[in-house]
Amino acid sequence: MRNILIIDDDEQMRNLLCRAMEYAGFQVEAAADGRKGLRLFEENSYDLVITDLIMPEQEGMETITFLRKNYPDIKIVAISGGGRIGPETYLPAALELGADSAFAKPFPIDDLINAVRELLGVT
Repeated sequence: MRNILIIDDDEQMRNLLCRAMEYAGFQVEAAADGRKGLRLFEENSYDLVITDLIMPEQEGMETITFLRKNYPDIKIVAISGGGRIGPETYLPAALELGADSAFAKPFPIDDLINAVRELLGVT
């Protein structure tokens, strides 16, 4: 079973993503910000990280940069509702920093599940 780490400060979104990924057959853990997420990441083994971009403590951009530098093979999906300037600004930057895929909130959950499956080579 593939392991996924979900990092999002919005509890409702975090819970929705966890349930959806578990329903799709993945093992899931979650964190409320990038700092807690990286702590979990370094304590456990994950195949993919889904991270929000705008969060307290440590934002997704910092998280993506750290993961890409230190764990170059990890698959990363960035998600964002945009904050003050909109997701159309943040998501391309996340891809430039090394995210493998990016989604603007709200997004069809099936699209995210399909992207995760594709990145992990799971059918």
